[in-house]
Amino acid sequence: EGMEFQAFPYEPYSIQLDFMKFLYQSLDRGGISMLESPTGTGKTLSIICSSLQWLVDRKNLLDSECNKMEELGDGADVDNDEPDWMRSFVPNKEVNPPERDNRKGISKNRVHLHGKRRKREKEELMRDLFNPVEADEAAGNNKFLLQEYDSGREDGVLKRTNSEVHVLSSEDEEEANELGQEEEVTGVKIYFCSRTHSQLSQFISELRKTKFASELKAVSLGSRKNLCINREVQKLGNSTRINERCLELQKKRKDGTSKMKKLGAERRSRCKNASSGCPMLRRNKIEEFKNVVLQQEPLDIEDLVRVGLNLGSCPYYGSRKVMPRADIVVLPYQSLLSKSSRESLGLSLKNNVVLIDEAHNLADTLTSMYDAKITLHQLTHLRFLLDGYFKRFCNLLGSGNRRYIQILMVLTRAFSRVLCDDIKVVNHVNVLSNTEDSGGAFDSSMSINEFLFALNIDNINLVKLFQYIKESNIIYKVSGYGDKISLFEKGAKVTDGETISVESAVSGFRALADILLSLTNNDSDGKVIISRQRQTCNGGGYIKYVMLTGEGIFSQVVDQAHAVILAGGTLQPIEETKERLFPLLPQDQLRFFSCGHIIPSENILPVAVKHGPSGQLLDFSFKSRCSPTMIEELGLLLSNLVTVVPEGVVVFFSSFDYEGRVYDSWKASGILSRIMKKKRVFREPRKNTEVEAVLREYKGTIHALSINDPTACNGAILLAVVGGKISEGINFADGTGRCIVMVGLPYPNPSDIELIERVKHIEGFGTITPHKNARSSVNDESLDMDVETGFHILRQCKGRGKDYYENLCMKAVNQSIGRAIRHVNDYAAILLVDARYAPESNQRNFAHSTDKLPQWIKSHLVTRTKNYGEVHRLLHQFFKFHKNKEVTSKEFSDKS
Repeated sequence: EGMEFQAFPYEPYSIQLDFMKFLYQSLDRGGISMLESPTGTGKTLSIICSSLQWLVDRKNLLDSECNKMEELGDGADVDNDEPDWMRSFVPNKEVNPPERDNRKGISKNRVHLHGKRRKREKEELMRDLFNPVEADEAAGNNKFLLQEYDSGREDGVLKRTNSEVHVLSSEDEEEANELGQEEEVTGVKIYFCSRTHSQLSQFISELRKTKFASELKAVSLGSRKNLCINREVQKLGNSTRINERCLELQKKRKDGTSKMKKLGAERRSRCKNASSGCPMLRRNKIEEFKNVVLQQEPLDIEDLVRVGLNLGSCPYYGSRKVMPRADIVVLPYQSLLSKSSRESLGLSLKNNVVLIDEAHNLADTLTSMYDAKITLHQLTHLRFLLDGYFKRFCNLLGSGNRRYIQILMVLTRAFSRVLCDDIKVVNHVNVLSNTEDSGGAFDSSMSINEFLFALNIDNINLVKLFQYIKESNIIYKVSGYGDKISLFEKGAKVTDGETISVESAVSGFRALADILLSLTNNDSDGKVIISRQRQTCNGGGYIKYVMLTGEGIFSQVVDQAHAVILAGGTLQPIEETKERLFPLLPQDQLRFFSCGHIIPSENILPVAVKHGPSGQLLDFSFKSRCSPTMIEELGLLLSNLVTVVPEGVVVFFSSFDYEGRVYDSWKASGILSRIMKKKRVFREPRKNTEVEAVLREYKGTIHALSINDPTACNGAILLAVVGGKISEGINFADGTGRCIVMVGLPYPNPSDIELIERVKHIEGFGTITPHKNARSSVNDESLDMDVETGFHILRQCKGRGKDYYENLCMKAVNQSIGRAIRHVNDYAAILLVDARYAPESNQRNFAHSTDKLPQWIKSHLVTRTKNYGEVHRLLHQFFKFHKNKEVTSKEFSDKS
């Protein structure tokens, strides 16, 4: 009860103290807990100070218990009240040097690693799937010939000569040692996850403010794309190509080392130069990187890259080398939530703590990680490569290879045909027949079994086929041969540097393997989406597997970890998260904490704006938002706002397309020029790489105003998009966000077939035959069939599916409007521009409740205003009050 958190660098507010106490107790108790704290309340710092205080206390207690056991002797009967997970935990103790060299110990370790490899056999099929192998040195086409494959064995193991048998050799141990995976992971750890690298960097920045920065060891894990310092690899740009090239260089290095051992001294130098691999992976440099990082305070991704550049050592593998010694591991969602990624990184969740921040979209993020997609263009390319390879090598291949290659040819042909409409799929599997008015285009869905039966491929053992792709090295044999033929036909010379088309083919094979693996899931876990574009056979359609449930995936994390904490600014409604991630968890075992905001009530003015300046009822529903009347009324509203709101205004639209339409209309009508007389106008770019520059200029404009720059205009207005980068992770503190305008209710597009499938799954619907003549509630003759079908399904939802669709909208609203208030002295107005935000609204295509707004906004929301004039008056009074307050504060400060 008398818990203190001395590491907190400031005097904590009462809500921060309550938050930290609840989190500490949750970690003590174990299991699943959810903590909700509005953005701007010091949530990250509160998480750090409470969770790391618990970690320090737990380590001290474990050490104390261990010392007590040693004093009493191994055979003593100790009355221990500690939970099983503590009693079974092995503290991180230094091993004496003689024990390290014990041959028996090494043998045991080797057996342990071998057993672990066998245990992970299925997961390894998903990890590092396409490690390229150096081509055989034999001349001509023989280097593209596959080794004989034993198709009769269930495990599909290659027949190799004795020299080729892959065992856990000392050389493998050296490789594992170099890449930082051989050290035993000991000691209690906290895994902190968030969505983006910028959010993880913020965590490291806050951690440095506390005493734990020097008391505990932390490491940040990131992707190769973010951590690679090999310029030749960096130039590839694409994440997939970077990963493949990195793995290829590792293999070159390892194979080069093996060849050097076999060659005479006079040939070793030449072999080393030819197959040296990545120069950043030298063992002594990786070790040096580890030691440097462990000696410093916590480093973020950018810091790790700088250390790597200074030392000439790989930050990606260097950080993995640090991980076993770290108390806190900071990493993106995907690295922890994917079992294959956890295995690859060597992460052990057993008896440790998983802390997931920004958990409001966890369920959707989790399921989307397991989606798989292959395009018609990729399928066409693969068919061409497989056909060419099979014709050339058919008589030279063993029966196992011939059989599996023929199966791959059958599958790629069947997948292509369904996209080109050569396969007629019956309506009971929910595939829309192509019609003349649809121009040969449709989006459709079916279950895994329906898909397999429709394509007549239900008799194929996909597990064995997937394993063949992984084990046989067919990917690089087929791709390499296809690349050689392509270059030969063009009259080009084949060189080692020609990898572009190979990489393209490898990506296609990866997509095919992902789809095949997805088709081995339970029938009820997901849906197969078939998207056909117009003139598909000449363009791009695709087949995509969409995972619909994250329960089984998340249970793997929950079952292993001592405690799982879900934290966020807005987690309501918690029932949805519980139903989608841990539905079998008894209600009394889920602990939930929510706190208010630290700001005083007079610092926020949320208003539901029902009418525009001309008296028009504001309706930005799907049917009305593009009408000239609504677009003009919104422009007039903003023209008035810029005269009363100081500094910065951020306006959120439902999509980039809608923002573009509104902007063009304002530009043509002259409304834009009226707005620009008062404030500069900025627009969120579609490319994430360009967002930073726009934000810098936008904030620079506000800053110039705050320092009384005579050349500054009266602030700026930023047109942003819900779901874009600005709405998710950008803070608009102080003058950069004096007013947030939310235009309409940003419901997701009902024509998105993946969304509709998720809604149907959550609602509990089976297959619904699309209603071709159904008229949605929007009653717009211009809507296409997909939109009408979506509305038709949504109207039938009465329970969880309907709630899910509404929650998607309100979560997006909450994330966007939460960008403004960032600290206790900050203030802002929040305008919800749509009549549907007012409780008396009769514009309810789908039931909407302001109860889904955060409590700290909902409790102050002004919902009843007679006209826009009343809204304008409230804004004028609000900003006048704060201007006078700032003047008084400045005068008092000057006198002091």
